[in-house]
Order: sequence, then structure tokens, then C-alpha cells
Amino acid sequence: MTVKSDVLTKLEENRGNYFSGEQLAEELQVSRSAVWKAMKQLEKEGYEILAVPNRGYCLPENIDVISEEGIRTFLPQEYQDRKIVVYRETTSTNTLVKQAANDGAKEGLVIVAERQTAGRGRRGRGFVSVPGGNICMSLLLRPQLSAGDAVFITTAACVAVHRAIRSVTGIVTDIKWVNDLYYRGKKVCGILTEAVTDCETGRVDCVIPGIGINFNIAPKQFPEELREIAGALYENDRRIAVTRNQLVAQVIVQLDRIAGNLSDHSFLEEYREHSMLLGQNIWVLTQGEPVAAVARDIDENGGLVIEYEDGRRAVLNTGEVTVRVRNGENMPG
Repeated sequence: MTVKSDVLTKLEENRGNYFSGEQLAEELQVSRSAVWKAMKQLEKEGYEILAVPNRGYCLPENIDVISEEGIRTFLPQEYQDRKIVVYRETTSTNTLVKQAANDGAKEGLVIVAERQTAGRGRRGRGFVSVPGGNICMSLLLRPQLSAGDAVFITTAACVAVHRAIRSVTGIVTDIKWVNDLYYRGKKVCGILTEAVTDCETGRVDCVIPGIGINFNIAPKQFPEELREIAGALYENDRRIAVTRNQLVAQVIVQLDRIAGNLSDHSFLEEYREHSMLLGQNIWVLTQGEPVAAVARDIDENGGLVIEYEDGRRAVLNTGEVTVRVRNGENMPG
């Protein structure tokens, strides 16, 4: 641990409270000069440190900078040994976790970034990252699964993030099969799950859920072409009482609880309950023409049960199709 890290941990655990440089130096067993240098480093990283004569230093309660120390503040004791790496900017958190997995990283690794320059979604789509407003995070899981079962992780991750958002913010999101969360009719979270498979055994070596959450972003901060479909949990509100560190910590906890017992499919009932597709007229888009259908159910493997207009039923699996709600009878573009 560095002096900067120790100072930040102390401030994060006591937001709104003042500590004199002398008090911090004594408690951390470092010099007052080292404390002062740590404060300056934190300010360069984007922290607003209040410094008041005769009172000392304070981290305001509404400051929202993602940090390892801030995330750990909200993690239960049993999660304190997790390796957490935070970047101000990186290419893709999924890419970094995949590289770490190939180098033998242990299960539980979490990589978080304030901004991604090469974030991506399903089918190679880009992911727009707004500095200071997003959460971009990926986790390393090593479940005992076959390759065919790996897609099940995406539904598990959706429910985990849904639970985390509700726990931290009180906001209840809707789930769009298979990997998106919506709030007030707009997409606020996308999940891209990648698996690394052992070709010889057919077993999954690791699974990497990549999670992008639009946390606190004003509509005008999105590119104009996305403003009708992209939203955020908050709209550039500086008065909110929760932080991204809290939400990241809760995502870690909730995903661990579900992924640790994937044989229990009970979370799928929550997935169904909050599905925004079930009972809806939809277009199923494959590589051919869009086909009209009705979304009927989510099966025990997370597949979408659909019914075509001629009464035939089918189960759609992750990666096979794109699904859009039908607005009137116009073909989607």
C-alpha cells in the first residue's frame, strides 16, 4: 500500500469528516510532508479535497471518482482479498481480463475503468463511454461449465446487475433479453459475456462478463444518434447520495452470489418478472428477413421462447439473433 492509497482509504471510509495533516500522519505513521504530497496526487487524479485551516482535509460526500480504495470501502470483509484494478482510461476491460486470465490470474479479478477507448458490445458494436458518468467493469469467473452452458452466465449477470442497481439506488430496471437493462424506456446497461474454452475437453476455462452501466449522464452528453435510445440511471445529478464505487461493489457481491451456485436456477424467475419482452410482439432478426413473433417465456437455460404467427414455437439462444419490439407493423430498419 502507498501513502496515497492509505490516505484515500481513510478519507473514503470517513467521507464528510475532517482530519488534520498531523492526525493522518500519526495514524498512518508517515510524515506530514508525505500526507501533503498524497493529497496533491489525489487532486491531480480528479478528487476534490477540501482543505480548511484548523480543521484539516476532507473528502466531500458527493465526490464520485472510481477507485480501488473506494470500492473496497463498500465490500463485505469476505471480499477484501479480491484483486481490484482501476484505470482512469483503458482500451477494453474485457480485453485486459482475458489477458490476465491467459497469464493465470485467479478467479475473482475485477478490472474497472472510468473510460474505455475500445469498448464493445454484442456483434462488434461499439460502446460509448462518457468520462465520469459510466461504469465499465469486467470480472473473471472460472465456473465448472461446459461450453454450451456458458451462455447461462449472461442471464445471471443481468439479474446480478439488476439487483445491485435496486439495492444501491432503489431504481428498478427492466431486462431486455438477453443482455440489456432499461430504465424509463432507455438502455442504461449492456453486458457482453465472453468465454474461453478448452477445445480438447469442451469445458469452459473462464467466463468474462463485461458490464457497462450509464450511471450519471445528461442526455446531451450522448452522441446525437443515441439520444433516443440511450439513457442513464441519473441525468448529471450532482446531489445524489450514492456513488459508482458503491454500485461496483454491489455488482461484485451480487454476481458472486449467483455465479457461485449456478445450479440453482431460481434467479430466472426474477429475470422473467422484470422482462420487458414477454407477451410483446417482436421482430426476430437473423441474417435473412425480419420475422414476426411473440415472446412467450424464458426457459431454464435463459433461452427466449417465441411463437411465430403460424403457431410454431422455438427457443432463441444468445448470439443467434437480434430482437426488437414491434412498433406497429413497420419492418425495422
